[in-house]
Amino acid sequence: MSFASAESRWSDVYLVAGTRAVSVCGDFLAATTLTLVLHDAGYGGSAVSGLMLAATLPPALLGPIAGRIADRVDSRTVLVTTGLVQAGVCLLLAYAREPVLIIALVAVLACGLAVTQPTQAALVPELVRREDLAKASGLTQTAGAIGMLLAPALAGLLVGQAGARLPLLLDAASYLAVVVAGLALHTRRRPGVAAEAAPAFPWRLRDDPSLTLMAGMLAAVVLGINAVNVVEVFFIRDTLAASTTMFGVVAASWTAGMLIGGVVFSRVPDRRITMPLLLAVTAASCVVLLGSAAVGSAAWLIPLWLVGGAGNGGTNVFLMVLVAGRTPAAARGRAYAAVGAAVQGAGLLGLLAAGPLVQRFEPRWLMAASGAAGLLAVVTCMPLVRRESSSPPAVGEPAAVRDSVGA
Repeated sequence: MSFASAESRWSDVYLVAGTRAVSVCGDFLAATTLTLVLHDAGYGGSAVSGLMLAATLPPALLGPIAGRIADRVDSRTVLVTTGLVQAGVCLLLAYAREPVLIIALVAVLACGLAVTQPTQAALVPELVRREDLAKASGLTQTAGAIGMLLAPALAGLLVGQAGARLPLLLDAASYLAVVVAGLALHTRRRPGVAAEAAPAFPWRLRDDPSLTLMAGMLAAVVLGINAVNVVEVFFIRDTLAASTTMFGVVAASWTAGMLIGGVVFSRVPDRRITMPLLLAVTAASCVVLLGSAAVGSAAWLIPLWLVGGAGNGGTNVFLMVLVAGRTPAAARGRAYAAVGAAVQGAGLLGLLAAGPLVQRFEPRWLMAASGAAGLLAVVTCMPLVRRESSSPPAVGEPAAVRDSVGA
């Protein structure tokens, strides 16, 4: 497998992490802004649901195609070209008013995200030595959590003070940051090496039973967590009779926990990151959701959500390390895209299922059911994963070349 053969290039890692923070903040800034635009214009729940569907469906459907692009096209070309297209789409969104056009443009943005995510994920292992991968993954995950934490508040402030156009223009600027990072990175995954290696290493997710199980388990957990994203507003505001301010604090606590988890779990030595450990930290998030059903006050959800978010952050870090360690270098784009597509698809099902369910069942029971379902998936996978080797060799060829200059 291919990792950095000399010293880790931390300048590139910080550049990728900084770009992730800016782009994730821009993505969530645009999503929050457009939700407010459609709501305030009186288009109703169907338009908002269509917006969410447009944002989540392309990454789930385009996983195989996006993975091949990530493995066979120069990473610099992917990041620069996609970033320019997405910046242009955001400029159009800043002036769009019809809901159909807005939803169509958001779908185009999501198509770009489906390609850039596996490209960036596959690039990170090429920036650092194997023993530094957990730290590098933690930095990128923490940066993304910071972006998610800032975006909703920033959107509310900007829309209230300056209208919807300014935050959407800022989102366009965030995509230009991806372009600048793509040009400035000294490390790139070359298309020639990956294309030549692909026929020799015809990789598919099902070739690794443990990774397949892990993807299925994570999909089940994310399905429950995404359902909770819909249910929690009814649970906190109606069942627990909490204020809107308390709802905002609780909602932000999960993301804050992800930030903490990214920092803490990135310090775990690479040799100790195994499938059972990933299952354990994922189980912690599920236990938190299960336990939340027993609280009598929304204030108790804050520490619980911090713990659950920390487990979520740890899962993200360990996932990056395990996929990189078990996959040939030339196939990492396909690997990250395949796992991501499974998780995105499950998250979409969770969002779609939550609406009808919350009309039929008590929110408290739905919170408990979400946690129990995720925990059952983890417990079911544990004995199956233990039968597999904890770190089978993944033979691959170098897919990255370091340029002497950034351009």
